[in-house]
This record gives sequence, structure tokens and C-alpha cells, in this order.
Amino acid sequence: ILVRARAKKYAIPAFNINNLEFIKAVIAAAEKMKSPVIIQTSEGAIDYAGIEYLSAMIKVAATGKIPVAMHLDHGKDLKYVKAALANGYTSIMLDGSALPYAENVALTKKVVALARAKGASVEAEIGALAGIEDYVTVEERDAALTDPDEAAKFSSETGCDSLAVAIGTSHGAYKFKGKSRLDIERLKKIAVLV
Repeated sequence: ILVRARAKKYAIPAFNINNLEFIKAVIAAAEKMKSPVIIQTSEGAIDYAGIEYLSAMIKVAATGKIPVAMHLDHGKDLKYVKAALANGYTSIMLDGSALPYAENVALTKKVVALARAKGASVEAEIGALAGIEDYVTVEERDAALTDPDEAAKFSSETGCDSLAVAIGTSHGAYKFKGKSRLDIERLKKIAVLV
């Protein structure tokens, strides 16, 4: 899904779900728009609804009219990674961004090996996707953003399929606090290097 999207220069929407109503709405909208879609579940959604229920509902909703990826979002615990792979997830996002660099590399490599055995892809994360607020200085802002050279090294060392990077986005608990200032030049440099 991502390779074709990059080649054709379009985005793939990704939605976190935790119940049947969300899944049905996302699939209906994606089918209406004739858009591939990434259906994501977080560790919290898995704890809430159960991996077996979530994976079964996504599989039933993915009728074949559009490409659908089943994605573990921000997986930090190998227990969730293994459960997602055992239940047919096609994509794993391993979030080792809070770990020291060497530990993030080691954990990501382990998850890449697990995912490859199941035919799944791995998105890894480097840098911190934090809420960057208007009063943060340039130095503090740059410290929170992904270093392009480190991203290239990380991608090469881990063999991950895609990379979540910090370029100034605000999401999660921070999405309504302050204004995002995206560093598009940094993103372009990362894209070229990775």
C-alpha cells in the first residue's frame, strides 16, 4: 500500500478504531472514496476490546473492494506485537522512541524478524513525537525532532519498512495545544537519506 502510494504521490489515511461502529464507518468512507486504508489498533484498544474481536471485525469489514492494512499502532510491548502477528495483522508499528538508541535498534530488529516470519511490515519510530508549543525555543524544538542522519543509520541498521519521524507534528494529547510548525525541509532530507 505505501510503496504504491509513494510512487503515485498520494497519502493513505490511517484510523485508530476500538469498536465495530468505528470500523464500519472507516471502511464505508474508504470504499466511497475508493481509497486504501490503514485500520489501526493501539495497545489500549486491544486491552479494551480484545485482539481476537478487533482482528475478526477488521477482517470481516475488509471485503476486498479496497486494500486494507491491519496495523498495530505504537506497539511498545512485545506481548502486543506477538498477539497482533498471531491474529493476522499485516503491519506493526514498534515505538521504541523512548528507549536509548541502541536499545531501540535491538528491539526493532527483533520485531522485524518476527514480522518477516509472518509476512508483515514494520514501521519503527525514532525521535519523539511530542507536543511542540509556540513558546518552545528553536534549540528545544530541534532537540525533539528527528535527526536525518540518525534516521538513515537507524533505518539501515534495523531493516524496518517505514519510519515514523518527528518533524513538528502535534498529535494525541498534544494535538490541540499550540500550533504545529512542520519542518518540511527536514522531512525532505530524511526522505532522500532513508
